Amino acid sequence: MRIDIITVSPELLESPFNHSIIKRAKEKGLAEIYLHDLREFGLGNYRQIDDTQFGGGAGMVLMIEPIANCIKNLQKQRIYDEIIYMTPDAKTLNQSTANTLSLKENILILTGHYKGVDQRIRDLYITKEISIGDYVLTGGELAAAVLVDAVVRLIPGVIGDEQSALTDSFQDNLLSPPVYTRPSNYEGHVVPDILLSGNFPKIEDWRSDKAYERTQQIRPDLLDDHS
Repeated sequence: MRIDIITVSPELLESPFNHSIIKRAKEKGLAEIYLHDLREFGLGNYRQIDDTQFGGGAGMVLMIEPIANCIKNLQKQRIYDEIIYMTPDAKTLNQSTANTLSLKENILILTGHYKGVDQRIRDLYITKEISIGDYVLTGGELAAAVLVDAVVRLIPGVIGDEQSALTDSFQDNLLSPPVYTRPSNYEGHVVPDILLSGNFPKIEDWRSDKAYERTQQIRPDLLDDHS
């Protein structure tokens, strides 16, 4: 998978993509991630990328021309399965979306900034808009990092135990059940006997019951899709 990211602040993304699982995916050749500084496509001697909004109002808006020029330049080199805009006024990222995107070959991500981007960019180029929650960040870089991490970890071969990703929370619209490791008794707080029994069918039944129970208590909205 190749992921290209258009950003105003590429330095914010250098560290997240050079550690842990993402770094491993890159080293294995399973994921390629390229950052593109929008200012390189800025207008004039000062490489302008933003301007005041028509109609007045507070906040600057990313201009259409620098973004369009950057996208067109990248599209000359490859066809993108999705061109994604990270913005708080979109559908919230969920596991189903991450699963779908993990099957793509080429993804282009545009990170928002300031008051947002000229609407014509969204109308002309964007194929999917994604939010990571009902709150506003100073820029879309951290949101892009969240999306990339959620997607890349699902690529076969990235995580050593692929079964682990398939049993994460939300994969079946349920939260994960409680998990335990050694010691089995910590200051009187003991691991449930069933997990020590070696009876794996019953252990799976227990995990399913606990997953449903936790979901019912914490995220009952997920059960609407589970039923």
